[in-house]
Amino acid sequence: MGSIVQAPALTTQAMPFKVLVVGGSYGGLSAALNLQDLCSGLAPRCGPKPVEGAPVIETPQFNVDITIVDERDGFYHLIGSPLALADEDYAAKSWVRYEDVPAVSQSQNIRVLHGSVKSVDQTSKTATYLPHGLVSSPENTSTLSYDFLVAAAGLRRVWPVVPQSLRRKQFLFEAGDHIRAATTARHGVVVVGGGAVGIEMAAELKLVQPQLKVTLVHSRDKLLSSEPLPDEVKDKSLELLLEAGVGVRMSTRLDKTEEVVDEQGKKAVRVWFTDGESILADQVSLAVSRSVPSTEFLGVNETGVLDEEGYVKIQSSLAFPAETPNWSDHFAIGDLVKWSGIKRCGGAMHMGFFAGNNIHQRMIEIASGKEPAFLKLDEIPPMIGLAVGKKAVSYWPATGVSAGEDVSQAFFGDDLGFTICWNHLGLGNSQKL
Repeated sequence: MGSIVQAPALTTQAMPFKVLVVGGSYGGLSAALNLQDLCSGLAPRCGPKPVEGAPVIETPQFNVDITIVDERDGFYHLIGSPLALADEDYAAKSWVRYEDVPAVSQSQNIRVLHGSVKSVDQTSKTATYLPHGLVSSPENTSTLSYDFLVAAAGLRRVWPVVPQSLRRKQFLFEAGDHIRAATTARHGVVVVGGGAVGIEMAAELKLVQPQLKVTLVHSRDKLLSSEPLPDEVKDKSLELLLEAGVGVRMSTRLDKTEEVVDEQGKKAVRVWFTDGESILADQVSLAVSRSVPSTEFLGVNETGVLDEEGYVKIQSSLAFPAETPNWSDHFAIGDLVKWSGIKRCGGAMHMGFFAGNNIHQRMIEIASGKEPAFLKLDEIPPMIGLAVGKKAVSYWPATGVSAGEDVSQAFFGDDLGFTICWNHLGLGNSQKL
């Protein structure tokens, strides 16, 4: 074990720093937990692993109160949605209430509020909070003051790309109804949209229910057509999809659907395409809608924080634009930021680690006047890991395209990455030892 290098003495901190994290998914939890580690004098759980025998550098410790506001009542494994909406047992695993997440529930300085942040005032460092289930009105809202803010609310995605329930109990009913409808589908299920979500949705459904006829419909001649990826990735995704037993209709747009009665006198759906052809199905799942950044609470574009599409403009330190009030104490991470690269949970957790580190550096600056040593986010090249049934395809610029069951195991394990993400965030431990 290496020797311990003591942290520099800092000015006494009279009151705890108050940190408000808006959103409790991958990025928000990463920011909160890595910051808690650093403020406790521990190595950040998502940071580089200490080198064997190297000196252990103790980080300056601070009292900190972290408040996470989340619209859901628990951690939901978003990338597991395709499987959660195909398998009831997995659905029950994919959503863990915060009271059942040890890293959160057993922490003395992290609390979770189930509700939403309606507005933020950067100048006064205050936010308006509305508890879940209440109508938005002055008498139902309260004010949260903070020293630092992390915007990590992600994107708003529609059903069935993600569940719309905000409580675990409701989610299990929602997922169960969807799964039972697919299970009893005699004519099959049509998935519209050949992006990552549509591919995984169709493949997982076919994997869990191999007797089911599953057809994926995509309007372009290549899958993943909106992603800046090499054609080899797109072609391999199609190959794996067909291998998994999913029917694929390329260069075909959905025209309309109509309820009909089949030859057995039972209800079905006639799915019409723009080329005039049609197929019979029992369920149509749309995986094509455009996701919208959950940034309404940050105000209109005139504040200078958001771009024209509602994404948060950030500096490489993940701080808000320098022309905005108290910008050095406001950070944004995850899917809602305007930055290069494909939106991924790995990127969100990485940004959360950076934000936690940089907030800790700001605390050091405030306490001692020392220049902060910010971690800076580099440009992120296109990269992807895509589960397609029992196999997966991956693309990394440095290593190129890989595919197979070994790739699936490396990227997703046996549960579409739930355990990998849970362990990386250390959600099973109250603190990293």
